[in-house]
Amino acid sequence: MNVNELLSFKPASMTPSRESHSGSSSDGVGSRKRPRLPVPSSREDAGILKKAHLSSGVPINIDFSEEMSEGDGRGRSDLNSTSEDGGLEISEEERMRILKMVEDEPEGAQLDDTTLKRMISVLEKRIARNQEMRIKFPDQPEKVYLDHFLSLSVNSNMATLSAIHGFRARVARIHSGATCASYDAELYKLVVDLHLPSTLLGCLSHENADISCAVLDLLQELTDLDTVNEAEDETAVFIDNLLDQQAISLLTQNLDRLDEANKDEFDGVHNTLAIFENLFELRHSLCVQAGENGLLQWLLKRVKARVPFDGNKLYAAEMLAILLQDTLANRAKLGELDGIDILLQQLAAYKRHDPNSNEEAEYMENLFNCLCSALLSGSNRDKFLKGEGPQLMNLMLREKKQSRSGALKVLDHAVSGPDGTSNANKVVEILGLRTLFPLFMKTPKKAKRKGLTALEHEEHVVSIIAGVLQHTTGPTRSRVLTKFEENDFEKVERLGELHFKYLEKVNAVDQSILDEIRAGGEQPEADEIYLRRLEHGLFTLQLVDYIILETCVAQPRVKERLTKIIQLRRGSLDTIKDIVREYANNLGDENKEWRARQQENINLLLEQV
Repeated sequence: MNVNELLSFKPASMTPSRESHSGSSSDGVGSRKRPRLPVPSSREDAGILKKAHLSSGVPINIDFSEEMSEGDGRGRSDLNSTSEDGGLEISEEERMRILKMVEDEPEGAQLDDTTLKRMISVLEKRIARNQEMRIKFPDQPEKVYLDHFLSLSVNSNMATLSAIHGFRARVARIHSGATCASYDAELYKLVVDLHLPSTLLGCLSHENADISCAVLDLLQELTDLDTVNEAEDETAVFIDNLLDQQAISLLTQNLDRLDEANKDEFDGVHNTLAIFENLFELRHSLCVQAGENGLLQWLLKRVKARVPFDGNKLYAAEMLAILLQDTLANRAKLGELDGIDILLQQLAAYKRHDPNSNEEAEYMENLFNCLCSALLSGSNRDKFLKGEGPQLMNLMLREKKQSRSGALKVLDHAVSGPDGTSNANKVVEILGLRTLFPLFMKTPKKAKRKGLTALEHEEHVVSIIAGVLQHTTGPTRSRVLTKFEENDFEKVERLGELHFKYLEKVNAVDQSILDEIRAGGEQPEADEIYLRRLEHGLFTLQLVDYIILETCVAQPRVKERLTKIIQLRRGSLDTIKDIVREYANNLGDENKEWRARQQENINLLLEQV
């Protein structure tokens, strides 16, 4: 393509036309780059959602030579109607004509070393010239040298031309190269040798936010996992160099100055979060560094902001869940930043109202996942209790809205383990058993338990009841046990039903393992066998049988009724005792004192039953 042809257009002012992450979808929420995955419900995994990446763009044949040198004067006078910041605007008609010219352009050659070096050299010259003129005319932006050009941005295999000033044009030219770099991973090493990461990160703080946003767009493409994973060794050098240049800190600081009311800056925030997500997936240990550098605080502020729901609010909740998923330091930091109260305040909007869109429902699920991860820290459970978290979750369970499934998960995390005593007693105190036991007696239909399977729902309900029995004493515990004698022992009947249901599932997986071995397969390790059994319902079976032992020892009438139920199904109380004994032997090691106390209690139950 002859660049001079493009320069013959004389547009009016500057509004870059490029795809926005805040683009218009049917519900007004920004488009996402990757499909959503189901949210897991286990307390070990807070269920982080993922995001797919844009495919590499088609290489475009552009002459990257310095078409407009500083001395030719065209940058100032030949282009009309510059905006106040020195940019350009083009009409829709002109933009379509430029697009047609690009579409008619034959496919270009692969980006090579020489072209990349020339592109970076041009960029560095433009940066130096721009800085020189800004120093010379600090109060006269109209005198700052602006070398206007037409930039090419390849996004989703679609070329989009827009008229912008020369500095951003050079960044956008390299952006075009970023999509080509996936064809030759060795160029990543060259990029490092030419100090491009340092140059780009230095541009983040540029006075013109559009330049900063162009850099963010480029960095998002350069760190794209589809590209990086194709050649891990070559791209690792680039990632390491970025981190050595304090990329985490600089990206976080830059977030505070971006105004999301501006379309380009909205996209800049989205691209920044995408860069963080790419880096965290490549180096999960960076989550701690990001939390220490203020990203956790910014994400909480973004989630808390009273603005209409949009794609960046969804993305902020997702990134918050990633930071909290496996990072103890970030969970503690969240509590220090009053993050538990912020999460509860945001979730309170859904206690009586369902989300307005699928994206907003996803946002709500991410908030629940954040809360589940945060509650794995004992100090956050106290904050959850003081913030009336149990009351809010109980209200959500009663209202039967979409938030009910998330509330069930959160309550499970709140009452389970060594730090669940206060919340378990609060659940009984606020009459939470009246809400919980109807869910125990009958698993809601699929439409009424969005986000959870029937098996996950039953696991959470049984786990909450088991946690309450573990942590309550005296009159509070008696209120729980009395529930099993109500309505002609209907809850005891349900315990027997669940026992045989999950026993069949576990027996089926045991038989499957035996069949694999007999067919000539290798003998699995003991840990592998145990994990496979857990995946097929063993954990729920263990909790059900633990509740059976607790109720039978405390109430002889319950034991009598349950014995009849077991005999009718040709079962055995010894089977229940063996399952609970296995449960006691596999309690976690996080808190040895609590583990020893629970094992002692279970051994006592086994003796008395």
